[in-house]
Amino acid sequence: MILPEKTISAPDEAIVHWIKNAADSVTNYFGHYPVEQVTITLNPHGWGGVSGGMTSRSGIFVSLSPRIQQRQLDSDWIMTHEMFHLAFPEMDDQFNWLAEGLATYLEPIARARMGFVTPEKVWKDMIEGCPNGQPQANDEGLNNTHTWGRTYWGGATFCLLADLKIREQTHNKKSLDDAMRAILDAGGNRYQSWTIDKVLEVGDRATGTRVLHQLYADMTSKPDPVDLVDLWNELGIEYADGNVSFEDAAPLSTIRESMTQLRHPRNVVVLGD
Repeated sequence: MILPEKTISAPDEAIVHWIKNAADSVTNYFGHYPVEQVTITLNPHGWGGVSGGMTSRSGIFVSLSPRIQQRQLDSDWIMTHEMFHLAFPEMDDQFNWLAEGLATYLEPIARARMGFVTPEKVWKDMIEGCPNGQPQANDEGLNNTHTWGRTYWGGATFCLLADLKIREQTHNKKSLDDAMRAILDAGGNRYQSWTIDKVLEVGDRATGTRVLHQLYADMTSKPDPVDLVDLWNELGIEYADGNVSFEDAAPLSTIRESMTQLRHPRNVVVLGD
């Protein structure tokens, strides 16, 4: 980890703890950290807490306010989002929606499984975020429409649907977790380049379904709006005045609960100096 000269007011220990929480979340999700070593560079910039991140083969770069406070570090999602990029191969820019969608979707779920956020917070953010990913006028599908909303939240909606369909088809014995772990275990980390066909094939083989192939065919070359209201009802999620509550009699409530339930954290992580 590369810390800037002492221009950040938070103690080094607080910053290291923030990074470790993100690493623990990702490690708990996969069972091991995605790469053997990564360089994390922190840039003191701006006044809004953690203000942006980028991941490349050179490492993770994150900007944070010189006056960042502990509560802002504790509530941050950006570091976890960037670490999820380490666990997915590079692909052609046409498929950025999948890389960003996966990181957007998996980050809160992984943090909820560690107890860093509540299930209510996870689903509140999904309900508020997913409408940004719906196709708008002149949309040509995820592969051909590269707006912010379609890239991040359209991709996240694809991942949510994939997770639910895999769970439904396998009676909740398999999930998107299995597809992601199989991709990583086959060598598909940030330092490798894969084709979309390889990603879909490895992922579907791990779940014993064709969910990823089918959703890819449905959503990537034409607009394919999702009935989000019906989806939230099926999951038993009620949203009113910015608050979320759950209906446990809903058809997919058991699946919903299993997606964010606490998992026993595994021991983690040695980040390179």
